[in-house]
Amino acid sequence: MTNPAIHKQPIAPRLSGLAYVPRWLGGTACYMVFGLGGLLSSLTILPILRFWPGTPQQRIERVQRAVHIMFKGFVRMMTWVGLIKVTHDDLSRLSNAKGMIVTANHPTLIDVVILISLMPNAGCIVKQSLWRNPFLRGVVSCAGYIPNRGAELLLDDCKSVLERGTNLIIFPEGTRTVIGEKINDFARGAANITLRTRSDLLPVFLKTNTVGFSKQQKWYQLPRRTIGIDIEIGETLPYLRYDACAGGDAKMARQMTRDLENYYKQQLDRYL
Repeated sequence: MTNPAIHKQPIAPRLSGLAYVPRWLGGTACYMVFGLGGLLSSLTILPILRFWPGTPQQRIERVQRAVHIMFKGFVRMMTWVGLIKVTHDDLSRLSNAKGMIVTANHPTLIDVVILISLMPNAGCIVKQSLWRNPFLRGVVSCAGYIPNRGAELLLDDCKSVLERGTNLIIFPEGTRTVIGEKINDFARGAANITLRTRSDLLPVFLKTNTVGFSKQQKWYQLPRRTIGIDIEIGETLPYLRYDACAGGDAKMARQMTRDLENYYKQQLDRYL
């Protein structure tokens, strides 16, 4: 259950002039650490974990846990330099989830990093360009993440990932939220995967108190205010609620998408 009302973190002072220089340098260092860390781990620790003796399932789980630990350290680094401040209540339902679709709104560039830092067994769907990125392709490959390579192949990959107990993170907006909007219109991908794989869906709400790391900003336009990110876990949305309805997969997916989008709008509107 979500809380009756979650209040925003106090808005941090806006840095300008010389006071902004340490923030900018720290943020730039975070970008460098993320890129070089991804490259080095892809060449060293992740391949070792992937090919260490064990079942294919055990190998993927080892890599996912390693990525979880690395992302947790990266979130702490971003917090230390003042870029973000993440708060949350009890996340046991998220950390203990198994084989579920985990949806989230998408206000910032680092949303998936934050979510994986909180979930030791999480996978996600990544765009094909990341599989060609020399800094990240080793990470996404070793961790068993899913390439977005067409509807039927994607569904087969999602089913395999969910059946082995890995949670699948999906952003129904498809891209980062447009500045000035609560959320973008939801696509039906999350609902289609939920229904076709017969998996339950766990909504996560990422509530921010200032703009930063948005798609409309350049990478070097680092936030002058610390971004407060409050994380809230919603009510599980069981696929059986829709599977029992008549009308076929397409109709059920449309209805589930509308319900999910309205649920997010209601919860984000209650963020006072």
